[in-house]
Amino acid sequence: MRIALIAHDKKKQEMIELASKYESVLREHELFATGTTGMLVMGATGLKLTCMKSGPLGGDQQIGSMIAEKKLDMIIFLRDPLTSQPHEPDVSALLRLSDVYCIPLATNHASAEIMLDYLKSLK
Repeated sequence: MRIALIAHDKKKQEMIELASKYESVLREHELFATGTTGMLVMGATGLKLTCMKSGPLGGDQQIGSMIAEKKLDMIIFLRDPLTSQPHEPDVSALLRLSDVYCIPLATNHASAEIMLDYLKSLK
C-alpha cells in the first residue's frame, strides 16, 4: 500500500510515537509524508519515506494531487483541531479529496491505530 503520513506541529511527536510503535507494519509499505513530519519520522525510526514540501509550503497540495491521481491508498493525518492553521484551505481540500476518491483517512491517533492494526492483521 501507498500510505501518506501528515501531522500538524502539535501532533508531530504523536506521529513519531505512532510510527515507532508500528514500524514493522509501516516498513512493508511505500510511505510518503509532508516535509517536516517525514524528516522527523525518518530520523526517529529509520523508515524510508518520500518527503513532499512542508504542509504550509504546498505539501498538503502535493498529497492532494497524489490522491487525485490515485497514487495513495491510505492517509494518516494527525490533525490539531484546537489550533488555527494558516493553510486551512489546503487541509480542507485534502480531506475533501480523500472523501471524493474514497481513500481511508485517519485524523486522530485512535483511528490511525485501527487502520494500522488492520494492516498488521493481514500479515
